[in-house]
Amino acid sequence: MPRSQIAFRRCQHLQTLKYQILPMNGVIILDKPAGWTSHDVVNRMRRILGQRSIGHLGTLDPLATGVLPLVTGSLTRLAQFYISSEKTYEGVIRFGFATNTYDADGEPAGEALSVSPTLPELQNISARFVGVIQQVPPPFSAKKIHGVPAYKLARKQQEVVLKPVEVEIKELAILSVQADRAHFRARVASGTYMRSVAHEMGQALGCGAHLETLRRTRVAEFDITQAHTIEEIESHKNGSRKVALREFNLDEAIDTQEGNYHSDRSFAFPKGKGSGVESLPRASEARRGEPAVDGAIESLFVHPRELLPQLPCVTADEPTAARIRSGRPINLPELSRARQVKVFAGQRDLIAIATRVAGTLFHPKIVFPS
Repeated sequence: MPRSQIAFRRCQHLQTLKYQILPMNGVIILDKPAGWTSHDVVNRMRRILGQRSIGHLGTLDPLATGVLPLVTGSLTRLAQFYISSEKTYEGVIRFGFATNTYDADGEPAGEALSVSPTLPELQNISARFVGVIQQVPPPFSAKKIHGVPAYKLARKQQEVVLKPVEVEIKELAILSVQADRAHFRARVASGTYMRSVAHEMGQALGCGAHLETLRRTRVAEFDITQAHTIEEIESHKNGSRKVALREFNLDEAIDTQEGNYHSDRSFAFPKGKGSGVESLPRASEARRGEPAVDGAIESLFVHPRELLPQLPCVTADEPTAARIRSGRPINLPELSRARQVKVFAGQRDLIAIATRVAGTLFHPKIVFPS
């Protein structure tokens, strides 16, 4: 067969392999940009990673930036363990006027006042919010009224009456004050609205206030130092594609004798007589079980053993892993005091979360398909 025809067919093969999409099971921490909804981010990441199954661990308002953990593939089932996760924020409260959304994206509610609160004054007010308190959610929120999200009613300028809910603020520190703006750090339990905190502090001061900026720096065990921008993730994805293209080296793959070709670093091609084109491996066979372009992306994911650090890890041998994958209980004598454990096959393959049912007997509560 002519050398040019072999080259053309092999390039077709590469393109097929390049776009072969296999599930990615993992957790990646995104630094959410301002102006995006959490749903916007998920949709964008579905396109970047080529994955349908992606979710997030805790909504951020469009105005907010910072830590947004995303779970992909079978690890979306981990979301149930993060429903009540503690969160840490930094931001700025602007005093002088309130808004209808309680943040800078809303319309001013009332006349603006010229105020310059002092640091001691705001520290004294903020102390009232620390602890378990009753908080009224913002009218522009996802809280439902008779099954309808409050923000939908608020957009139609319908009356929104939300009942106070119990939340916990574990820390609220006013770090500095510049004119009518106060910089703060807060550590709160799940369900707490920092917009409502800003609004109620303005009410306590008698001048109105709203949340001007907000940045989430931590969710559960995930920290801002682990977060990646969308641009960084896209860059790694493009880098993976370039690596795949470099590995496909036609000069290395084709033998000097016309019609013969041999194994290179990435693909196995048979030697011998015949046209050879028909014996080219299908994309599904060339690198079975491996994503086509995910090497660089994988480096951005949180190592599976760092997830749920409160749960001990156990590495299962092949027979034990097979039992767990089929949903059968296992004995773990060395972990008889643990309530739940993470079970791995190898170093990175999280296969189950197992719950102790009696003594040393553990039953897989959740099994993650590989």
